[in-house]
Amino acid sequence: MKIAVACEGKFVSAHFGHCEGFEIYEVEEGKIVDQKFVQNPGHRPGFLPVFLKGLNCDVIISGGMGETAQQLFNENGIEVVVGAQGLNDDVVEKYINGELKSTGSVCREHHHEGHCNE
Repeated sequence: MKIAVACEGKFVSAHFGHCEGFEIYEVEEGKIVDQKFVQNPGHRPGFLPVFLKGLNCDVIISGGMGETAQQLFNENGIEVVVGAQGLNDDVVEKYINGELKSTGSVCREHHHEGHCNE
């Protein structure tokens, strides 16, 4: 399984589309076996779900995400986990251990700052 975390440095980004990039974790038998950073190629409507599917990601974890993006990820067979906060590594460990659940929150503001986790 591959888990992508929308990130700003070592922390989960508040909004996936405007993140610095994606920390991609490869997980086998409940253990992280590989990890790499992929630069965000740019926020364009409908692009990032297809981009991450092309990297064989199964899960996207982010602080916030718009409704359309969540639908597009689901259509591409990628599980969406929103409402996450904290260090990338900690969030992935929580997901692997079944301790991280999506809040289901939808980012409705296009100014993003301070609204994506509401």
